[in-house]
Amino acid sequence: MAAQTQDMVDRLLAATNAHDLEALVGCFAADYRNETPVHPARNFTGRDQLRRNWEQIFGFVPDLHAEITRSAVDGDTAWTEWEMTGTRRDGTPHRMRGIVIFTVGDGVAQAARFFLEPVDDGAATVDEAVRAQVVRG
Repeated sequence: MAAQTQDMVDRLLAATNAHDLEALVGCFAADYRNETPVHPARNFTGRDQLRRNWEQIFGFVPDLHAEITRSAVDGDTAWTEWEMTGTRRDGTPHRMRGIVIFTVGDGVAQAARFFLEPVDDGAATVDEAVRAQVVRG
């Protein structure tokens, strides 16, 4: 099972870097479930939404490059840490980092918990960020 899980992660990374939409979509089950715990309104089910998301990403970041900086596989679960970089069509940098936890079955992702977010290069210190989370007014 772990070999099948690692194979899906490897195929997904290769498809992403090749900008091969069909190969990428083929890494996911037809009834794939994407859970975004930090943004629950963004949860979705199915490859149609997945395809729409990646059509936009490949269209607006034509030089997108992905790396998996760390990963761990345990049976049908893959914990993956991603970094995605590129340049948007308007010339601004595109950088995302975070974790995606996949559940794999039959050689494809059946579900994921998605924690990939845009990199925030703001100047806020940790004290300011914590204060912004807990102080209202």
